Amino acid sequence: MSGPAVGICAATELASWTVWREVEVTMAPRSYSRAVQRAGGIALVLPPDEMAVADPAPVLERIDALLLAGGSDIDPGTYGAEPAPETGTTWPERDAFEVALTRGAIERGMPVLGICRGMQMLNVAFGGTLDQHLDEAMHLHTWGAFSDHDVRLEHGSLAARATGAEHLAVKSHHHQGVDRIGDGLQVTGWALPDQLPEAIELPGRDAFALGVLWHPEEDVKSAVIGSLVEAAGAGVKS
Repeated sequence: MSGPAVGICAATELASWTVWREVEVTMAPRSYSRAVQRAGGIALVLPPDEMAVADPAPVLERIDALLLAGGSDIDPGTYGAEPAPETGTTWPERDAFEVALTRGAIERGMPVLGICRGMQMLNVAFGGTLDQHLDEAMHLHTWGAFSDHDVRLEHGSLAARATGAEHLAVKSHHHQGVDRIGDGLQVTGWALPDQLPEAIELPGRDAFALGVLWHPEEDVKSAVIGSLVEAAGAGVKS
């Protein structure tokens, strides 16, 4: 096998199959790994690891890019807030793991892509906060189904370069979003027509550090994850 290794942060959930009920598992929808593989990368699923919270280096040394995937709500305590009534089940150990990996990856100049919850995590890792419940009519009109809407991306931004467009239709499934933007981050994408932040990034950097609130892994024509793999490949030492 060849190609850069992309670490995909796994969700922690309770799952049931055959005779087993409510078993705690770590998992990631296969659409993420398939998107990485289509782009020529090696997909590695990363379960939460409490040892990595104090020292993420042993994990980061084994990958060339970090992909923060979707999943359950981030624990509001991670960004100093109390849970809203609408906030669902949280897994604080996953949050702590991903904050540590995100900060460590950025310090190394490693390519980082946050998708949906992952964009929210990128914002939280930089000291930002979240709106714990949005108007569901546009972004989550049906639980378990993706909503279609358009986004506008800033000219010349990493988001626009990663997608190859400044206006595109996307698939969303979320009930939370960015509230206060994290230190040093910039909003470079907005949902239409409500102008909710849909893309954030670290401006003025050579490294790839991008968050998108929509789900590019669900669109085989999307270039976003391919852009992450390309950035990772450019940084791999021969």
